[in-house]
Amino acid sequence: MRRLAALVPALVFLGLIGVFAGYLIAHRTPQVIPRAMVGKPAPAESLPPLEGGAPVALSSATAGPTLINFYASWCAPCAQEAPALAALKAHGVRIVGVAWKDDPANTRGFLARYGDPYAARFVDRDGRAGIDFGVSGVPETYVIGADGRILDKVAEPLSPSDAETLAAELAR
Repeated sequence: MRRLAALVPALVFLGLIGVFAGYLIAHRTPQVIPRAMVGKPAPAESLPPLEGGAPVALSSATAGPTLINFYASWCAPCAQEAPALAALKAHGVRIVGVAWKDDPANTRGFLARYGDPYAARFVDRDGRAGIDFGVSGVPETYVIGADGRILDKVAEPLSPSDAETLAAELAR
């Protein structure tokens, strides 16, 4: 009887672990996309251009409706979205590229291989600008309105249908 009394708390504890684990598994949301910056002004960042030179205010490259696309040469999904970015450029959408945590030489090679849809290219070697924007991984694209506010965030590779939707959103 004493052994059973000593075993009951351990069984209750294991049962509670099972209940909590089941809840976490059943209610897990793998596509949680932090959207804290949507509706707020785009962060005031100064980044060096990919071509070299002194840092430039990112806001100077985003006058008017613009997409800011965070990407990297080591990112396979970034290569997947290259056709969608090219389609956006063909629609006249202004796209600013930010190479996130990437070596500029590798970034230039990536753009030579997959195309360069960007009106301006910047380097965020240490990822600080990405942190300020709320980047959780690449690729991520931010829709910046004419007033400099972040209108939307796409935290996955852009598809051709995304390109159509974003082109329409920026045309408004």
